[in-house]
Amino acid sequence: MRILAVNAGSSSLKLSVVDDNDNVEDAQETDGGADPISALRDFAARVGRVDAVAHRLVHGGAAIRHAALVNDQVRRQLDAAVALAPLHVPPALALLDAARASIDRPQVVCVDTAFHADIPEFATTYAVPAHWRSWGVRRYGFHGLSYAWSSRRSAELVQRPVDELHVVIAHIGSGVSACAVRDGRSVDTSMGFTPLEGAVMASRSGTIDPGALLWLQDYHGLTVGAMTRLLEHGSGLFGLCEMSDIRDVEREAALGNQSCVLALDVYVHVLSRVIGGLATSLDRLDALVFTGGIGEHSALVRERVCARLSLLGLPGSLLPADGDAVIAPADRGSAVIVVTAREDAEMAREARRVLAA
Repeated sequence: MRILAVNAGSSSLKLSVVDDNDNVEDAQETDGGADPISALRDFAARVGRVDAVAHRLVHGGAAIRHAALVNDQVRRQLDAAVALAPLHVPPALALLDAARASIDRPQVVCVDTAFHADIPEFATTYAVPAHWRSWGVRRYGFHGLSYAWSSRRSAELVQRPVDELHVVIAHIGSGVSACAVRDGRSVDTSMGFTPLEGAVMASRSGTIDPGALLWLQDYHGLTVGAMTRLLEHGSGLFGLCEMSDIRDVEREAALGNQSCVLALDVYVHVLSRVIGGLATSLDRLDALVFTGGIGEHSALVRERVCARLSLLGLPGSLLPADGDAVIAPADRGSAVIVVTAREDAEMAREARRVLAA
């Protein structure tokens, strides 16, 4: 079964055709300069017949809690997620509509929030008034497709059943989050109502005292729109050193650029604190798993995070990573694993499961 995986970001588009063995037959990535709908149609024409189209959606809202075959009712329900992730959901829905109109195959929506759908209520509930919670203010969690893939792949690498492992997975890319996974199921995660919460990211702030935002409104007259733009696009690494690419930050920090030194210190400190906190949702820590572009490729970030978390039994020295690998075995504590992010393969698996049902 050939599945066309459509992975739309806020300013990029990843397209791939995945076979039954999780192999990529063809792939294409475009940035914000290209028309995504034209790119999708051209790619679909080039790769020929597929059995289904799987669409990644960052947020499924309150109604869509699992991968689903898209019909008119499901499509209407997805509109409710626009307000919850306004940067990511609209471009994904535009591609979904274009695919439904031009590709006469089943369309399956795969939502990142689904992996976290069964997190215990105490881990999803904010301590806010009841009427806020009735409006849907709760922790949803994101990067779920990446976590689903990484939890299974990690189990394969350490040769243990996934339903016996307790791991924290850190998805570190332009967006950064972490997730506590017990027996293959999410039990806690760092991102919350939106993808802004949690660790410091490329241009997103991560967690900040809400009192600071109220103060900025009251004493400096910042509007909601201005704060949204700055928290999404002008904060994180960029806000600290005016660089959003971790490779640039690492290079400049090594040369003595003090703003980059501080940015890297803050980045590692907050990420380590997030991971350490999530470990308390597990009975033990069998492994720390790194995935995402930075998690896969930045040895410096991996080493500094593990050094700060030695009290959890993480080793002081790590092997180099070349693709999926155990870079520190669990001889004396917790293993450290690197897994290549494969949202496309997870989407294809979800699509096959939905179609089989």
